Amino acid sequence: MKEFLSFIKKEFRHIFRDRRTILIVLVMPIVQIILFGFAVSTEVHDARVDVVGDLADPSVRQTVARIDQNPYLHVTAVLGSVAEVAERFRAGKSDVAVCFERNFDERLRHYDKASIRVLGDGSDPNTAQMIVNYVNGVLSTVQSELSASDGTQTASFPHVQYMYNPAVRSSYNFVPGVMGLILMLVCSMMTAISIVREKESGTLELLLVSPIRPVGVIVSKAIPYLALSLINLVTILLLARFVLGVPLRGSLFLLAMVSVLFILASLGIGLLISVVSATQKTALLISGMGLTMPTMIFSGIIFPCESMPVILQYVSDIIPAKWYIIMVKKVMIEGVGFSYIYPEFIILLVMTLFLLVVSVRLFKRRL
Repeated sequence: MKEFLSFIKKEFRHIFRDRRTILIVLVMPIVQIILFGFAVSTEVHDARVDVVGDLADPSVRQTVARIDQNPYLHVTAVLGSVAEVAERFRAGKSDVAVCFERNFDERLRHYDKASIRVLGDGSDPNTAQMIVNYVNGVLSTVQSELSASDGTQTASFPHVQYMYNPAVRSSYNFVPGVMGLILMLVCSMMTAISIVREKESGTLELLLVSPIRPVGVIVSKAIPYLALSLINLVTILLLARFVLGVPLRGSLFLLAMVSVLFILASLGIGLLISVVSATQKTALLISGMGLTMPTMIFSGIIFPCESMPVILQYVSDIIPAKWYIIMVKKVMIEGVGFSYIYPEFIILLVMTLFLLVVSVRLFKRRL
């Protein structure tokens, strides 16, 4: 055990001696979580809203005022007819149009029925859907206020509600994804490079002839990156909770257990990369091209896996980060317990055991 601990101390000294490694392992995750949380966002601010209706109508005026008070929306023009909306869209002067029918207030109060039509610019469908959702949220609030004040039903008002994420904030999606991406890269890439560096310099053979068994050498080199990954996990959770406002509704212990399992899977991938790599450049290329892009594309960080062709859905199933991100979202955002995530947990556990066993055996044979 004394020799084993000395190997761990040696690896920690190697890490802290190289300032670039410290920059990558500890500083870059903070930069990435802030960029994904603020800069890379699907939220739309100051969306331009046109109104088609009579502002002399009190109910129309009240509804328009509430739309303009929303921080994501800004009323830019009042149009005389729906026919003007298309030209405004083509000229790039508007993002959405809210159209009230004639005699809106009278129909609302005397017939308990008044319609509102929301038109979005479908040339950018994702943005249009987001803006229309903002408008629907305001209209739902106005509907509740009018119903409470005079008992009207206003059945034709749209009603949209988002569970767990009422404001439809993109950070709720990006933070779990970035957690998976960062832990994957730090564990796998750094582990692979550290072992390949020993190979390249010819010092790994010296380590293997020491009293420590080869498996002990590998484990001693992986433990420091496990510790650094746990530090990254704590940092990300603190930033997510207190800077980005992402809730932690589930068990912190369950989240930590899931994260440790994913870290072990990533360490297994790093060992596999070290087996097939002869130089640090090769390890970097495999890590960058073989891990970063597939993780971003097939794990559900940006694109929903359910929307992919069936063949690509099968490809996404072999990405460990996909199952980790699903569990993190359920625990952090939905606040569920282990009974709701055990299928994904078992899949990731099997992947972890497979990666660790195969990588260690291949590593021993190669050396």
